[in-house]
Amino acid sequence: MKHILTSISLLTIFTLGALAQDSTSRKSIEQSLPDLVVKSIDGDNVNLQDLADGESITIISFWATWCKPCIKELTNLSSILEDWQEEYPVKLVTISVDDSRNVSKVKPFAAGRGWDFDILLDPNGDVQRALNVSNPPTTMLIDQKGKVAYIHAGYQEGDEYELEKYITKLAKK
Repeated sequence: MKHILTSISLLTIFTLGALAQDSTSRKSIEQSLPDLVVKSIDGDNVNLQDLADGESITIISFWATWCKPCIKELTNLSSILEDWQEEYPVKLVTISVDDSRNVSKVKPFAAGRGWDFDILLDPNGDVQRALNVSNPPTTMLIDQKGKVAYIHAGYQEGDEYELEKYITKLAKK
């Protein structure tokens, strides 16, 4: 009897832990993009607030060249982005969190994969700190008014379809 109660207790703890982890990985907030200027992979200055153009929904994906789930997510997003753009007013902007030692690898890395979306660089972690992003991959949806409408930390195959549900909701507003 003692073993059954212990097993049930452990199962309850693991289940509650898994639910708590899932609820923190996907959440909606109403934070604005910070007034920060970062560099693109082409060396251009980009103010994050300019990503909100009043019309488009912006997907922001924090990633790194060494992050396998990040690469899988961006590869999958890249393959469906054109279809989404035919259906929704959406654009993809990625922010590399590679540090100053690895930032020079970002442009050739992306070019080698044929990624055709905007890539910004955050080698000092300024954007990560401002948006409270701890680890890649982290994906955000920015609504047409420049507010962070959705955040998802981590990546599992198929998460892009969950993301599309939020894009659909924002597109209808």
